[in-house]
Amino acid sequence: MASRSKKYKHLFFDLDHTLWDFEANAKLTLNELYYNLDLLSKGVGDFEKFYEIYLYHNERLWDKYRKGIIKRDELRWKRMWLTLVDCKINDEELAREMGVRFLDSLPTRTLLFPYAIEILEWLSKRNYSLHLITNGFEVTQYSKLRYSGLEKFFNEVITSEASNSLKPNPEIFEYAFQKTGALPGDSLMLGDDIEADIIGAQKAGMDQVYVNHKNIDPPFEPTYTISNLKELENIL
Repeated sequence: MASRSKKYKHLFFDLDHTLWDFEANAKLTLNELYYNLDLLSKGVGDFEKFYEIYLYHNERLWDKYRKGIIKRDELRWKRMWLTLVDCKINDEELAREMGVRFLDSLPTRTLLFPYAIEILEWLSKRNYSLHLITNGFEVTQYSKLRYSGLEKFFNEVITSEASNSLKPNPEIFEYAFQKTGALPGDSLMLGDDIEADIIGAQKAGMDQVYVNHKNIDPPFEPTYTISNLKELENIL
């Protein structure tokens, strides 16, 4: 555990699952698609089960995407297709339509984790330089920030597309340092993903805050661990 007195200048936040509640926003969007595309008549009998299946495939396809096994466009439609297939619906055209509609609607959702706005205001008043490092798609992430009211808080938004790299690879962190003028020693990474955010930052020489919304025991001890965003006041 690092000393609370350590002076950080640059705070790098992850977006999805850290500030912006991806699962809640995705659920709203998929529920809308479920009714608008009449998936019930196509054989999807239970929305909750459909949503659970989607989360399963989305998580695994994102892992493949981070590792360079699949491309962006494949991730976008295949998470829908695999979900439909598990529901006994082998319809690639429908899956592709769902993928497009999903990404059109998802970024307009505005559900954030508790205290997200308040903690960013609190940190801004204390003159921290706030930035984002995200593996999300550039247009999608900027839309999320704009619609949810988060955009005004961040000096720089580092995306995987702009940096041509993905967390936890060191290149995206190096790009972030170059873009912001930050140094590893005066920087702090805040995120929910042990591999992408915490291990990635550790390898880049940064202290880390594991934002553990789900109370999952990490495989090692990050610099700091919090269960909600308000607890940042105890660190910073």
